[in-house]
Amino acid sequence: MDIQDVSDLEMAFPANVKHLMPPMEAIPREFQNGHTVWNRLMTDWFCVGLKDLKLTPKEGVDTQRALRHLKAIIGSFEPSHEHKEAAVAYLLSQWFTDATWKRAKQTARV
Repeated sequence: MDIQDVSDLEMAFPANVKHLMPPMEAIPREFQNGHTVWNRLMTDWFCVGLKDLKLTPKEGVDTQRALRHLKAIIGSFEPSHEHKEAAVAYLLSQWFTDATWKRAKQTARV
């Protein structure tokens, strides 16, 4: 899927984002099951936020455009959480070769 330009209005109110996401049936099962480093990145991003994110883009990928595209998906209430997680993880894997990050907040372990 190509990176799409996301307007400031869409960033502020990401109500309609399905056009930014591959259909669930087009996403490989490993991303639907949540067992990739990209799923872990998406979960940390969604649940606690990220700091010190470093992404290695694939050739031709504009990191800032890709991040706007992904942030719009993450911020939307339109798709199910499962579809959102799988789509973001899959798109991350398509646009980047590597990622390092720290969790913005530490969660309590019980």
